[in-house]
Parts: sequence; C-alpha cells; structure tokens
Amino acid sequence: MKSVLIVMGSENDYSKVEPAFKVLKDYKIPFKVSVASAHRSPSRAVELAKNARSDGHAVIIAAAGAANHLGGAMAANSTLPVIGLPLEVGGLGGMDALLSTVQMPGGVPIAGVGINAAKNAGLIAASIISNLDENLAKALDEERIVLGQKVVEADARVQKKLSEL
Repeated sequence: MKSVLIVMGSENDYSKVEPAFKVLKDYKIPFKVSVASAHRSPSRAVELAKNARSDGHAVIIAAAGAANHLGGAMAANSTLPVIGLPLEVGGLGGMDALLSTVQMPGGVPIAGVGINAAKNAGLIAASIISNLDENLAKALDEERIVLGQKVVEADARVQKKLSEL
C-alpha cells in the first residue's frame, strides 16, 4: 500500500495534526511525518516534496499555521495530490493559514480542509489511496454507513423528544 507524507511546519503542530495520524493508523495506512518550513527550511521542504513519489508516498498532507505557504511549496515541487491543512496559530484564528492554503494560482492545486480539520485531511488521504486498494475502499464505505445510521438514530431521539412536548 502506498503511504502518506505528512509535513508539519513546526513541532508545535503535532497535537493539532494528531487526528490525521489516528485516522491513517485506524485504516492501517502507512505514513511518515516530517517537520519542514516553507520559510525557515525551504530547501528541506522542497526536497521532501520532490522525493515524495519516489519514496512511495501517494498523497502529501501539508499542515501549518500563520502565513501557511507549506502546501504551496509542496504542490509546486510535486504532482502528487496535496492536502493543505491550515492550523490556528496566533491572533487571526487560522484565517491567515486558510487563505494561504486555498488561494493557489491556477495550475498548482491544493485540496484544502477547514482550520484544524486534521481528521478530514486524514480521511481525504485515505479516500485518495482507496482508489488503489479495494479493501480500504470497502472499509471507508462501511464507516459512511455507520455515520448514516447514527444520524437516523439521532433523528429518532429528536422525534421522541418532540412527541413528549
């Protein structure tokens, strides 16, 4: 199975990105985590992106806050799918990181998730890899069925409460 490369802009991002690790681990998808900064270690970021495909990765998750150019650096140096994970850092509530992630020029795409939405980043990576792995695709389908059942159960509880008014 192909793996996921997760690049964090800082060691301090670990706890915010951890839900992505858990998703990938739950689905038994191998992943590698590295710290690199588009600003403080640009050559390291470029090297990780350029070598990602030959290192066996199928997807890159780029997680950073503030002026988040990490996803752009990854996408500019690899044609693998890049998922930009904007993180809340500083006083702008993550909006700066979100806008830096999604405002990419034509021809250098990044798939973006919400601020601190590491779980969704992991699930998108799993979905991409599921195109190459039928068992993983089935596991993701089964999880969606469970999520749908939970909604039906929640609706039944709400209807019961309404009938008791």
